Amino acid sequence: MKTWTAAEIAALTGGILLCGQGDTVITNIQYDSRAVTDGSLFVPIKGAKTDPHQFIEDCLTKGAAATLTEQDAPFGAVKPYIRVSDTLTALQRLAAAYRQSLSLHVVGVTGSVGKTSTKEMIAAALSEGLDVMKTQGNRNSQIGLPMTMFEMAPHHEAAVIEMGMSEFGEMDRLCDIARPTLAVMTNIGKAHIENLHTQENIRSEKLKITKHFTADSVLLLNGDDPLLKVLHGTQPFRTVTFGIQPTNDYYADAVEVSGFSTTFTCHYDGKTCRLTVPALGVHSIVNALAAFAVGRQLGLTEETIAKGLSRYQNAPMRQQITDFSSFVLIDDSYNASPEATKASLDVLKSIAKAKTTAVLADMLELGEEGIGEHYRVGQHLANSGIDRLIAIGPLSRYTAQGASENGCPSVQTADTNAQAYDLLKASLTEGDTILVKGSRSMHTDEIVKWLTQDHA
Repeated sequence: MKTWTAAEIAALTGGILLCGQGDTVITNIQYDSRAVTDGSLFVPIKGAKTDPHQFIEDCLTKGAAATLTEQDAPFGAVKPYIRVSDTLTALQRLAAAYRQSLSLHVVGVTGSVGKTSTKEMIAAALSEGLDVMKTQGNRNSQIGLPMTMFEMAPHHEAAVIEMGMSEFGEMDRLCDIARPTLAVMTNIGKAHIENLHTQENIRSEKLKITKHFTADSVLLLNGDDPLLKVLHGTQPFRTVTFGIQPTNDYYADAVEVSGFSTTFTCHYDGKTCRLTVPALGVHSIVNALAAFAVGRQLGLTEETIAKGLSRYQNAPMRQQITDFSSFVLIDDSYNASPEATKASLDVLKSIAKAKTTAVLADMLELGEEGIGEHYRVGQHLANSGIDRLIAIGPLSRYTAQGASENGCPSVQTADTNAQAYDLLKASLTEGDTILVKGSRSMHTDEIVKWLTQDHA
């Protein structure tokens, strides 16, 4: 990140320097009081339970150079206090100003499912030929994305930025900060439909990722998704489709699976290229196609992109496959939606050599569609031939119902992760393959942790 003075910070945020020296140098920006270091600008952002304004003096004592505030400075304050009307808005203004000071390719990634995996795959594809910065983890929110901007540096040639939204207006604000020069839309599912009401609304909001596009900008669309396919060729900028179906600009066939890797032929522009990615499932092929297409749009060679894709690694808790010799674990515990859960069940079935067990917790933010979507996941599980379901939480009772009524041989329910783990342990046998998945607030990563510790 570049350095700013307190006076410059005040000007960029529309704030007022209440006290302190305007030439005080700011070398980094922190909203977490525990992360403050020498030279920090502390940005206290009010949460639902805590107001970090109470930590300002402690942060300044620890070495912070200055602070933003929505309040008056205390009597006798020496270091710069910069008063703004809203500290979150001020943080976003700083991030937007910093982004616009840099000249690089910014690839924005959005969609209902698979943003993080697609982001990781694009970054892997580009990293062999470009100096790439990517969103760490899934810092894609109103706070996380601005902080990601400050990690970009003048030496970076490309940034791959995850952009998530769950309500109206969010993508608009994120786009003003990140200003993608190229964007990828992975799919339009039902995640956050509780807030956005319809899939068409979800598409309209996510399409705002193109807000600052020019005629030369490129939007890459998953052409296998009917809600995205119809956008192809209808926008005032270039659109490119990717997917399994041969109607896409980039499509795949001749798929081969070996161990935990997938090899396929990518077709594009009348050419073909054989690609291998260390991941499983149709969704992984689609993600790789998106990454290959991004690489080609940025001028990288087939060989360079292929080499990068071959080094891809799943992000933590996202279909990470571990062979414990006595059983195989698929840790997909980070989050869950109907589409992602069905895809994970397909992967579970595809790699299993013996009994299959799915440990599934509630999928949240589905609103009135929650009961039906859980039931349909249970149907899919049974129809896929999964041997056993352990369902956690009140909504997952409907997953259990859907599985049981459609022929799953063994269905059990649990109120807590601890109960589910006890059920799992009680009948764990040699050669089992286990999938663990649920919405983030269900904390199913606890089950993964316990299972790993017991079999380390």
